[in-house]
Amino acid sequence: MEAESLKIPITRLREEPFASVLCYPKVAKAEIKKRIKELEKLGVTALEFCGEKQVLNVKVLGKGCVGIVVRAYKGCEAVALKIRRTDANRVTMLHEAEMIKRANSVNVGPKLLGVSKNFLLMQFVEGLLLPEWLEKCRGKTRLKNVLKNVLEQCWRLDKAGLDHGELSHAPKHIIVDIQDKPFIVDFETASINRKPSNVTSITQFFFISGAVADKISRKLVGKDKKAIIETLRRYKADGSRQNFETLLSFCGL
Repeated sequence: MEAESLKIPITRLREEPFASVLCYPKVAKAEIKKRIKELEKLGVTALEFCGEKQVLNVKVLGKGCVGIVVRAYKGCEAVALKIRRTDANRVTMLHEAEMIKRANSVNVGPKLLGVSKNFLLMQFVEGLLLPEWLEKCRGKTRLKNVLKNVLEQCWRLDKAGLDHGELSHAPKHIIVDIQDKPFIVDFETASINRKPSNVTSITQFFFISGAVADKISRKLVGKDKKAIIETLRRYKADGSRQNFETLLSFCGL
């Protein structure tokens, strides 16, 4: 039987199975105590275990190689909390926090609200992952507005010198909220040390190949893939706003 959504004050996080989620996958009393203190310093008052993923039969919003994402609360405010796994291939969350800060500086991504060694605290985005949103989206104008918004965000990331790193296959990296505002999320593999390719990657994801591109193509017929690819090559060479706007035009946006 699927577990119910549970809102647990941090004073109860030493209890199982919550302690095992907080300290996944290897539980140690000293580590749990330390992590609870970190949450207190961040102002977190409770965690809510809900979502479509599960860890040890407890609902969570997301689960990856680096962290587990749950809904948390600072007082009455719902926030997103990313918990560093004890077996993660990094010892702190500080790099990802710096990448989110840079993205936030150009109005991209959920707002960073706090960071510690083992936690990232971010704006909670209530919405749907892009593939699910696409299934429910009705109307070309609505779809075009969301796609253009994402591409504009990717252009700003390119100009900021920040490469997201995972947008060529991004079914889990774009959330569309209830007001049709898209958010690019999960900057754990982002970098300022490689050439940004956000516009190139997301254009391939939206219009060139894959299941999402096929769905978009069925909704927005008549796109010339060859023209998009050629314009993308020109944009990749110089990163100019002119070539970016030409690309938007060929994409029908």
